[in-house]
Amino acid sequence: MNRLLPFFLAGAVLLPGCGEMARLPESATVGPSPQLPEPRTGLLPTVHIAPAEGWPQGRQPVPAADLRVTAFATGLDHPRWLYLLPNGDVLVAESNQPQPPEGQGEPGIKGWAMKGVMKRAGAGVPSADRITLLRDADGDGVAETRSVLLQGLHSPFGMALVGGQLYVANADGVVRFPFTPGATRITAPPTAVTPLPGGHNHHWTKNLLASRDGRTLYATVGSNSNVGEHGLEMEEGRAAIWTIDRASGAKRLFATGLRNPNGLAWEPSTGVLWTVVNERDELGSDLVPDYLTSVREGAFYGWPWSYWGSHVDARVQPPRPDLVARAVVPDYALGNHVAPLGLAFADGRLPPFARGAFVGLHGSWNRQPLAGYKVVFIPFEGGKPAGPPRDVLTGFLSPDGKAWGRPVGVALDARGALLVADDVGNAVWRVAPAR
Repeated sequence: MNRLLPFFLAGAVLLPGCGEMARLPESATVGPSPQLPEPRTGLLPTVHIAPAEGWPQGRQPVPAADLRVTAFATGLDHPRWLYLLPNGDVLVAESNQPQPPEGQGEPGIKGWAMKGVMKRAGAGVPSADRITLLRDADGDGVAETRSVLLQGLHSPFGMALVGGQLYVANADGVVRFPFTPGATRITAPPTAVTPLPGGHNHHWTKNLLASRDGRTLYATVGSNSNVGEHGLEMEEGRAAIWTIDRASGAKRLFATGLRNPNGLAWEPSTGVLWTVVNERDELGSDLVPDYLTSVREGAFYGWPWSYWGSHVDARVQPPRPDLVARAVVPDYALGNHVAPLGLAFADGRLPPFARGAFVGLHGSWNRQPLAGYKVVFIPFEGGKPAGPPRDVLTGFLSPDGKAWGRPVGVALDARGALLVADDVGNAVWRVAPAR
């Protein structure tokens, strides 16, 4: 770790932007073969924050042509993730990073500085630690019923309903509750299913996805650092996707080397698992592309020793050429530092976005100019990405570079509209055909 970095970050909390500008156009940073320039590892990393401001009166995101956007729900508390129930109700995880156990937070001045950076970016609010149920019974696109389904959780994120049990991924593990769709509150205590790696919880969000037969849960666990700077022993079981046997709670690693995977979804035509991943920082505004990729069992995707296949990150010691040699190249770059979180595959009910993936790009805090802050659509053909990304929902940034909102989770509702959780705007937006 650079000894000047903590002091730089401390100053950066107070500055609107520091560091070098990107040299590549956005078009060069997306797709199956992005440009990968030489890394830039100067004394001072890029810090460029869009201060979180929230939506001014009368403003809202801007949808693509022939679509309209409405507020499905407002006044939420840092809504991060969405889950659709079989009866059409929508669950929202209102959540944020947990307080670390004593002695396990980011140490020293750097920890203090990073808290300031994240607070300025809208990520410093306390976690509500609850799941809220939203119901639109009359079908007008606005949830007229809101109820606290669960509270007292531990930074909840991913959710999955299987076999009469609602599974919730907290920051420290998976729990379950008995639940029947239609109910508006769960009073039963949680049953522990399995713990998940904790520690610093540098990346705390843990997502869940059930297998098609319901026997297995897939869980994402992000890294505990940027590139292993706290020691690789702190990364045991992290930067990975796990499978969990639903009946026994036994788990095993499914894929590794994924710095911070979040969204998980089954590609509908092939049944293949896909995820979106936040890649490493401090190599400049033009590296490293975040990505969308299919996930193969047993595959290794490079982190922390390499990126985009065999591109070695010299900061990580000791080197592991044996692992780099088998690192899988991701399928599709989404751009540098765009922070992809949400992922949902289209089902053909939201033209013209018929076949492909919706991705929520939370937005950069370490790139000049800012990147992300929108929802995009990646067209697919034959189960693979087939073309450049298309904007679905934009307008989350003000003209002077403040964040009116930041998109996170995305999901399709019972009528085929796209729902988008906005953790700075404290809203869930609904994108539907304009007609």
